[in-house]
Amino acid sequence: MTTATVPPAETGTRMSRREVLQALSGLMVGMFVAILASTVVANALPRIIADLDGSQTVYTWIVTSELLAMTATVPLWGKMADLYSKKLLIQLSLGLFVAGSLVAGFTPNVEVLLLSRVIQGIGAGGMTALATIVMAAMIPPRELGRYAGIFGAVFGVGTIAGPLIGGVLVDTSWLGWRWCFLIGVPFSLLSIALLQKTLHLPVVRRKVRIDWLGALLITSGVSTLLIWSSLAGNKFDWASGWTALLVGGGLALLALAVFVEARTEEPIIPLGIFRNRTVSLTTVASILVGVAMFGGTVFLSQYFQTSLGKSPTAAGLMSLPMVLGLLVSSTVAGQLITKYGRWKMFLVAGAAVMTVGMLLLSTIDATTSVPVLSVYMAVLGVGVGMLLQNLVLAAQNDVPAAELGAATSVLTFFRSMGGAVGVSALGAVLANRVTSLTVERLGPIAAGGGSAEVPDLSALPEPVLRVVQDVYGIATSEMFLIGAPFALLALIVVLFIKEKPLNTLSGDERRAREEAAAAGMH
Repeated sequence: MTTATVPPAETGTRMSRREVLQALSGLMVGMFVAILASTVVANALPRIIADLDGSQTVYTWIVTSELLAMTATVPLWGKMADLYSKKLLIQLSLGLFVAGSLVAGFTPNVEVLLLSRVIQGIGAGGMTALATIVMAAMIPPRELGRYAGIFGAVFGVGTIAGPLIGGVLVDTSWLGWRWCFLIGVPFSLLSIALLQKTLHLPVVRRKVRIDWLGALLITSGVSTLLIWSSLAGNKFDWASGWTALLVGGGLALLALAVFVEARTEEPIIPLGIFRNRTVSLTTVASILVGVAMFGGTVFLSQYFQTSLGKSPTAAGLMSLPMVLGLLVSSTVAGQLITKYGRWKMFLVAGAAVMTVGMLLLSTIDATTSVPVLSVYMAVLGVGVGMLLQNLVLAAQNDVPAAELGAATSVLTFFRSMGGAVGVSALGAVLANRVTSLTVERLGPIAAGGGSAEVPDLSALPEPVLRVVQDVYGIATSEMFLIGAPFALLALIVVLFIKEKPLNTLSGDERRAREEAAAAGMH
């Protein structure tokens, strides 16, 4: 294996704070757009489905297909970041995102829309994985808290503000739902231009072959399990032949992937990385946070509109307490970590507060007042804000510089996977519960023959409307009750993470030192 570093003069030098902030501006714009893509359609989905004559299954798949593509490709992006130019890879991922957004914005039918969401997801996967990797290359872990807090806030705002932006676009007659996809294009192009001008990293080119077989097996295995979790309970029973086939097939592909990864020189996910206790524990915690956060929050906008009868714009505005809670806690925790160098207490506090937030939201119904709901959502936001980015910080601080990309992408991958499984599985539970409660109260004919179609509230007579609103309130609260144990498990896991002093060298400085030490040993 040969290694050539370009430019050599930059290998051990650290970027000034001004240069870091300039480079971060491009990363933050790109990160915001990538996250926004997952959530901006939330409030627009009923209108999109109506305009394109889509079904309830398509409703879930417009969200899930993008999440699935994003999740499945994250490890590959992370591996390529350890081998090729991070700057070029980020710009490539943004370019893919632009292509997907343009196709989605001009889509003539749901089939083309689903394809475009997959392209968007591949680009978004690159952006979410690479942004954190680039940060670790530029900034030492001891200083990373200050910037990671801001980044965590951008991630959270993108996740939760998406429905607000989507709602406003749908409610504005001269814009419409197509702009939910097109709005990301100018921001992505701006991010590419900013990165070209401001991001200057040494390019480490290692002449190795990427393990494409491992990548294919991991992607196929994960995709199979995600497809199962989104269809089970809807298209077929949880305990059925299809479940056995898809789960068995998915696990067999992943077992084969482990076999291949253990024997290749440059695996996509280095299995040795899991010997590191911090990486293993933060990975498990990331899965649980993904299930709890994505699984719960994605369906809140549907609750606002269906159960509380709010407009898409009002539904978006109602998510602001969660955005603000996340923004404040993420930023403050980041500043305090940089100041004092202690991070574990924020993981523990974040997981505990997130659990409380999930339990509070499990008490909501169709009569819950907006102020009470706002307090519950703010509590959940505060917990997620302290936890999300600091799990990545803990892992990055405890691995060799050569494995920064792999460690970061592993955490991002498993968090996204937890989110995708959470959205699809809890979505299926929600649809089932809504159907069974509606049939129970109105009978199968009034409930649309037991189908899980999203009702048109304006067309319902008053007595039926009250029942439907009540049903969605109960089903949503039960979903948070199912999500709460995952948050509690995350708390138990982070208690076992051992706190280690934060490194004072950037990723590039650490890499230069590690390579020099390795050369000295030969």
